[in-house]
Amino acid sequence: MNEPSPATTGEAAPLRRPPLLVTGELPPDVFAWADGLRRAHFPPERNRLRAHVTLFHALPNGVEAELRQILGDLAAAPPPQARISGLMKLGGGTALAIESPELVELHGHIAERMHGLMTRQDAQPLKLHITIQNKVTSQAARQLQDELGPTLEPRAFRFHGFGLYAYEDGLWRPIRTFAFRG
Repeated sequence: MNEPSPATTGEAAPLRRPPLLVTGELPPDVFAWADGLRRAHFPPERNRLRAHVTLFHALPNGVEAELRQILGDLAAAPPPQARISGLMKLGGGTALAIESPELVELHGHIAERMHGLMTRQDAQPLKLHITIQNKVTSQAARQLQDELGPTLEPRAFRFHGFGLYAYEDGLWRPIRTFAFRG
């Protein structure tokens, strides 16, 4: 027997809850520098976000309470060391490649707790980066890489914390930042 639909009963359809994103939050100086590169090189009509390091792209909204607990627990650690090590070629874009074994390890703890709930994209091996250009021709991407590559020097920093966001209409609604405190 078919259940009546909200349209036939006059009830409101259930709202779809937005997926959750988790980021590694950059320190202010690195953020300002990377965001300036992003504003200068990302197609302006498509640049709806600030510079960021995505750890998870789309976790189910129903795990928000558990995710808050996990991120809060992991944020008790010291801020993970990191290093911008060069450029990452994205085909139709360019990113700043980041090395941070400590953050990759923390990501692994989160992934273990979210096992079975991750999208295919989130289940792939993590390649830390900050996208500064995307959705351009491969020629434009190569041009930027040729321009920036010789001048880009390794840059050490420590991640500030974890960011938790909800993905709503192509934008990220901030939920909470979990600052590292160890």
